[in-house]
Amino acid sequence: MIRRITYGLLAASLALAPRVAQGQLKVVTSTTDLYDIAREVGGNKITATHIGEGYQDPHFIEAKPSFVLQLRNADVWAFVGLDLEIGWMPVLLDGARNPKIRQGGSGYLDVSTAVPVLDRPQGNIDRSMGDVHPLGNPHYWLDPENGRRIARLFKARFTQLDPSNAATYDANEKAFEARLNAAEKGWQSELATIKGKPVVAWHTSWRYFAEYTGMNIVAFMEPKPGVPPSPSHLYEVIQTVKRTGAKAIVMEPFYDRKVADLVAKQTGIKVLILPPSVGGVKGLDDYIQLMKYDVSQLATAVR
Repeated sequence: MIRRITYGLLAASLALAPRVAQGQLKVVTSTTDLYDIAREVGGNKITATHIGEGYQDPHFIEAKPSFVLQLRNADVWAFVGLDLEIGWMPVLLDGARNPKIRQGGSGYLDVSTAVPVLDRPQGNIDRSMGDVHPLGNPHYWLDPENGRRIARLFKARFTQLDPSNAATYDANEKAFEARLNAAEKGWQSELATIKGKPVVAWHTSWRYFAEYTGMNIVAFMEPKPGVPPSPSHLYEVIQTVKRTGAKAIVMEPFYDRKVADLVAKQTGIKVLILPPSVGGVKGLDDYIQLMKYDVSQLATAVR
C-alpha cells in the first residue's frame, strides 16, 4: 500500500512539473503581435502560429475547427487576456481538450499578467456603459515598454518548458530589446512632434499608444466603447475639434470610416487609418515595423 501511494505521488508530481520540450515548442498565440514577439524570442527553437489576423478586430474572431486542431497540439497558448478573446477563446479551448493550455496548465499564458493595465473600471459594470472591459484596457501592446515586458514573459515561459535552450531564449530576447531600443532612438523627433497634439480617437484601443506618444485624445468618436456615435454625440465631437484644433481622427482599418469622413468634411480634420497590429497593413510584418509606422504616420498627420 505504501509503495502504491509513493508511486501515485510521484505520478502526480510529474504531471504538474513543467514539460521539458522534445524538439521545438509548439506555440499558438491569439494575435499577430504576440506571435511576432514569440518568434523573436523563440527563434528556431519554437514553431509559432496565430489565430487572429492583423487586419481583423480581435474581439470578433470566428472559432474555426482548424484553430481547434492547432490548439490540440500546442505546448503554449499565449493570449492578450483582459477578456479581449472572451467571445471565442473558451469555445476553442473546450474543443482542443488540451490540459497543458487550460488555466493552471504549464502552457497557459495570460500575457496581461506582465503589464501595468490602464482603465480598470471602478464600481459596478453593466451594459449601459458599452463594451467596457471589466478587467481593464487590453490593447497594451501599443506601448513599446509593454513589448519588452511581453518578450521577457515569453523568455521566462520558454525557458521553464525547455531549459536546455535557456541561453538561446535569453540571447534572442536581448537582441529583440536592442533592436527595439535602436528603433526608438530613431523616432524620438517624431514623438516630440506628437507630444501634446490634440487628436480624436475612434475607440479606447489607442489609450496605451497615447500614453506612449503623448498625443492628447480630446474626444472619442464612440460615445461609449463599442457604441456607434449618435447625431448629438457627433455634434459634440465636431465642436470639440473646432475648439481644440484637433488635427486627426485615429481609427483602425476594420471600422467603417463614413462617419469619420463626415466629421472631416465639416471640420477639415484628417482621418488617419492606423493598423493596431502586425499585418494590419501589407508589409508590416513585425512588431517594431508596426510601431515605427504608426508613430511616423501620426507625426505626419499632426504637424
